[in-house]
Amino acid sequence: MTTPIMTVSDLHKTYGKAGTKQYEALKGIDFSVQPGEFVGIMGASGSGKTTLLNMLATLDQPTSGEVTIHQQPITHLKGNQLADFRAKEIGFIFQDFNLLETMTAYENIALPLTLQKVPAKKIRPAVENVATQLGIQDFLTNYPNELSGGQKQRVAAARALINEPAMLFGDEPTGALDSKSARELLDLFTKINHDQNVSILLVTHDPFSASYCQRILFIKDGRIGQELRRGEMNRSDFYQQILDNLGTFEQ
Repeated sequence: MTTPIMTVSDLHKTYGKAGTKQYEALKGIDFSVQPGEFVGIMGASGSGKTTLLNMLATLDQPTSGEVTIHQQPITHLKGNQLADFRAKEIGFIFQDFNLLETMTAYENIALPLTLQKVPAKKIRPAVENVATQLGIQDFLTNYPNELSGGQKQRVAAARALINEPAMLFGDEPTGALDSKSARELLDLFTKINHDQNVSILLVTHDPFSASYCQRILFIKDGRIGQELRRGEMNRSDFYQQILDNLGTFEQ
């Protein structure tokens, strides 16, 4: 049996101190992601999906429970250990790109390697390789304000992939894009997932984006309530199934 690339066990997150009014955002989340799997997490605003993503991507710590990525328990990593793990094993694509405006596309993509003090002679071929894969090799000298939204998101994707991470996380990555650019980015995710066997976890409220995934987890009130698997279904049929289940699940 294949070892999961990520395992989430009984994950809880409570906000507020004991003795005060507390809010339990996650109420015992359990699931795993297989190597090369493309998984979506859907839920209404306030359902806990962003909180969960922050736990998985090491941006926040759970109150209890465990997350393992690449057979490494990450829940209690701190300081340099956490920074090293995040830099080497995790790629993160944000809704608002999070590019540094004073750096060129090349410098933004190279930043994770630069921070790890990788020699410049190794950085250039790595940047050029990932830029070519993502079709942005002609924009490497441009600054973010000279790029379209779709081009910015491809630069952000290249930066997330430069270290060949074990897991690629997307937080509503199509949210700031027009429909054409969103479709291009989702096609790119599918290509990355298929060609490079990169495991992807996509948090989205958008059924169209979710239809690109192989499996959807629906989260409601801090719990995983339903799961859909695409199987041999074509994307348009899966999209319709997501819509049908979303209407039922959110009632």
